Amino acid sequence: MASCFCATKSNAKSVVEFFTLLLVLGFSCTHLSFAGNFNQDFDITWGDGRAKVLNNGKLLTLSLDKASGSGVQSKHEYLFGKIDLQLKLVPGNSAGTVTAYYLSSQGPTHDEIDFEFLGNLSGDPYLVHTNVYTQCKGDREQQFYLWFDPTADFHTYSILWNPLTIIFYVDGTPIRVFKNLESRGIPFPKKQAMRVYSSLWNSDDWATRGGLVKTDWSQAPFTVSLRNFRANACVWKSSESSCSANNGSSTKPWLSEELDAASASRLKWVQENYMVYNYCADAKRYPQGLPPECTVKTTPTRTRRLVKK
Repeated sequence: MASCFCATKSNAKSVVEFFTLLLVLGFSCTHLSFAGNFNQDFDITWGDGRAKVLNNGKLLTLSLDKASGSGVQSKHEYLFGKIDLQLKLVPGNSAGTVTAYYLSSQGPTHDEIDFEFLGNLSGDPYLVHTNVYTQCKGDREQQFYLWFDPTADFHTYSILWNPLTIIFYVDGTPIRVFKNLESRGIPFPKKQAMRVYSSLWNSDDWATRGGLVKTDWSQAPFTVSLRNFRANACVWKSSESSCSANNGSSTKPWLSEELDAASASRLKWVQENYMVYNYCADAKRYPQGLPPECTVKTTPTRTRRLVKK
């Protein structure tokens, strides 16, 4: 996950800008869908052989030992889309390890949309850490336990990103929503194309119980498996979108997708039963008042200790 030192710039926009943006980018677009071949879709960026593409591109494994972790990035950049990736997380004693899967742009005012899976001792649940950065400003953490064992099999983790909203999904169930509230002066990531990244790395200074539990290197190498990457998205290349203005919106429902009543009910179920931290409910962290987006939308009141980096 990228790091930065910068200040958020408030940039209030009217609802009209949303429709203008669609015209500028050519939406009413032909989206591109990529699925399932890591040789074609990703570059190994670090790890000195610890990241491996197997089964003719259908499987990717990332490994971590005491010397190094490993990571990959997508060959394409995207500006809006629905990104799906199946992961089978590190089994057993994974304390101290972090599996990251996220979208990010580059530069001093980068945007970012994060899934991070924080390992734990054998028998204790993984913690799913989510965050959204706009213009290099993050600190929007929500954390969840899962309702299944994410090490026993592959599960699908999805990020929906369109001009209206960002939605995090687990096996098709929404767990978090971050809406476009630019009309209220709250920045939203919509102008910077992002690549897809995944990595496995050691962060036992904060990942498990705030750093109290360290990585047991006798269990190394730690390995996470990935498969079935799919990007229903618009590719951004040479400052142009791959989408055209020639086709109707029926070909890309993700572009205007928001939660329907059934999905909103499932989101409520997750947040009432599996959310363990919500920055929008942490009054002690924000004694001068909660962030502005927290006062606009209804958020669960449940909060526990944040696992800090």
